[in-house]
Amino acid sequence: MERGQTVAVVGESGSGKSTLARVITGLLPPRSGEILFLTELLPPALAQRSKQQLRKVQMIYQLPDVALNPRQSVRDVIGRPLSFYLGLRGKERERRIIELLEQIELSEHYIDRLPDELSGGEKQRICIARALAAEPELIICDEVTSALDTIVAKAILDLLQRLQQELRLTYLFISHNLDTVASIADQVVVLYAGRVAEKGSKSAVFQPPFHPYTRLLLSSVPEMRQGWLEETLSTREAKAGIAREVKITERGCPFAERCPVAIPDICENNRPPLQTQASGHVLACQHTPEILLK
Repeated sequence: MERGQTVAVVGESGSGKSTLARVITGLLPPRSGEILFLTELLPPALAQRSKQQLRKVQMIYQLPDVALNPRQSVRDVIGRPLSFYLGLRGKERERRIIELLEQIELSEHYIDRLPDELSGGEKQRICIARALAAEPELIICDEVTSALDTIVAKAILDLLQRLQQELRLTYLFISHNLDTVASIADQVVVLYAGRVAEKGSKSAVFQPPFHPYTRLLLSSVPEMRQGWLEETLSTREAKAGIAREVKITERGCPFAERCPVAIPDICENNRPPLQTQASGHVLACQHTPEILLK
């Protein structure tokens, strides 16, 4: 990930998106591999990380209702990281809470409100302010707009992009919504069954050649034109079935049994090679990019 950019991780439920986020934050230990942050090796478990390591990586959760303590006021929610990470007290802490409320476009009159006095969008703004309070270098956004209606979700995305420009924040943006990803991401990683199927710049991933799984995801995005659904249902991507269970497998390609262009015996038994094109676009597939274009 590059500083100041947004890397989006996309995939259907069960692909491993939220697991990845929890491994990065230390909430889950990785089964293998390492997590490097600014060349520093992060300890795998949350309890092993220093306060500064914890401060640098913050997370905004999918459901603000669950992420906020119903008995804590906005002052308590935003003030806690200010005290814990930065040691702020008294008037200095109060001043910074009001500054953070202004940054998320809420007035200081919200400071004594409890979560049940806030709308869904306001709760998510408070969660954003809580993450900002730690002065992080990376914020993980885990499906942060999926529980919001369309208009409120758009406002939250606009807020996140403004804050990114003003504060040079770096986002790991987890989503299953390709329209959202297309509007906010610089880089895109397509995840399936815990493995990278495809990655690259947004323009590279959303243009042919597609990994068969990416093609399946794109074919499931509704279009506002007559006859779209009928055409989609007749494609081989539809036959792969967007709603089938994602199965984790060590052998072969995990997408093989759903893939409309799987090579018998080869795809089920051999791990797909990572093919890197000149643009940096990476595809994990037995087929060449030229074949996938067809």
